[in-house]
Amino acid sequence: MAIQKGDFITLNYTGKFEDGRIFDTTDEELAKKEDIFNPHGLYGGDIVIVGAGHTIEGLDEDLEGKEVGYSGNVVIPPEKAFGPGNPKLVETISITKLKDRNVHPGLPVEVDGRRGVISRVIGRRVTVDFNSPLAGKTVTYEYTIEKVIETAVERIQGLLALYTGLRDLEVETADGVAKIYIPTGLTFNQRWLMAKNRVSSELFKYADLKEVQFIEKITAESETLMPAEPEAKAEEESKAETESKAETESKAETESKAETESKAETESETEESSEPEV
Repeated sequence: MAIQKGDFITLNYTGKFEDGRIFDTTDEELAKKEDIFNPHGLYGGDIVIVGAGHTIEGLDEDLEGKEVGYSGNVVIPPEKAFGPGNPKLVETISITKLKDRNVHPGLPVEVDGRRGVISRVIGRRVTVDFNSPLAGKTVTYEYTIEKVIETAVERIQGLLALYTGLRDLEVETADGVAKIYIPTGLTFNQRWLMAKNRVSSELFKYADLKEVQFIEKITAESETLMPAEPEAKAEEESKAETESKAETESKAETESKAETESKAETESETEESSEPEV
């Protein structure tokens, strides 16, 4: 059966520049060999929704109409890959703005919190390209469609892995309702907080769900990370002592202020009584 928009599929791929250099892959051994391995990345195939923008446009379009098991490649121009380069992001600056003055074309640099690559050196000035390293590049993707994901739980887990980097999160589904159990650590993850609504929207649109519940799950292992009772008690006592001290200092300050005002008032009355009558 041909792949259609909305299908959940497992996709393995390798992305290359025109000169053959590999910049992305789902093959862990190849990533290590090419020195692009990310210890926090997921390897072994991504679960993506065809037509949902989970891959670059040119690859996403090429998936449609293919069969499960298909292996092939597609050449993708910049406008359907990572976008054209923006000339406004290529700037010429003084070499004094760089920490390392021993510069050369191709050297990665950081200027005012922005990362770029030096493209030219002229005397004491350098041209820095702040575009993404992938911008303006024609790329080739070699890919294989491993399978179509059919079950609701696998679909949800695959989508969650794409957005969180965590595989096999605990999921339950019944009557159009999905219960997703979120580890405590993930609830404070900025990436997850930003992606949560998009995950819900895509599940409503592509997985025929009418309700998604995100449930924070705390296990016995996470309980051991909580402060021990003596430490908590000591912290409370310290807090109470600090508050008591602050209250005492505040009271003393108030009394001192009142005393000063009273003294000033007495002196004022004395000055008035000593003034000669006209």
